[in-house]
Amino acid sequence: MIEIDNKIVSADLLREYFACDLSQCRGTCCVEGNSGAPLEAEELGDLEAEYEHYKPYMTAAGIAAVEEQGFGVLDEEGDLTTPLIGGAECAYTCTENGITFCAIEKAWREGRTEFRKPISCHLYPIRLVKFSNGTIGLNYHRWEVCAPARALGRKLGIPVYKGLREPIVRRFGEEFYKALEAAEEFLKNS
Repeated sequence: MIEIDNKIVSADLLREYFACDLSQCRGTCCVEGNSGAPLEAEELGDLEAEYEHYKPYMTAAGIAAVEEQGFGVLDEEGDLTTPLIGGAECAYTCTENGITFCAIEKAWREGRTEFRKPISCHLYPIRLVKFSNGTIGLNYHRWEVCAPARALGRKLGIPVYKGLREPIVRRFGEEFYKALEAAEEFLKNS
């Protein structure tokens, strides 16, 4: 573990490799699991305010799930998450050519919404842990469905954090990302 700006960072983010490989996993991370994607409380307002902009990209089942459950739900552990379709697939998905994507991000890429997608989805496989003292932990979540991403990341030599530069900067800022680069360099030379 490395401490940077009151954040505890798993060294695995600097040492392990990861590069999403949608051609292999087909977006399974949006379909499988026992809970929705974690949401930050302020994201509920964004999801609601932008709904009409990304709703046309969602499936009928996803729209029904949001309209029945709301924009976010509390999971079994009391954490705020995205609603699910049938207890598995995220309500905010769409599918093209057999690959599952985020409908919100698709609308964002087409300039239809200001909200890109929940930060937990954008940061994945980094998972944030909030400690009672206000410290945030950044952990590397290993899930079998992401085995192709680990293999591609190794092949391309892309550490987890480098593959996630954009969401890290979105959430924590450019200076934090530069500190991660310095920490990686330090670890290499240690």
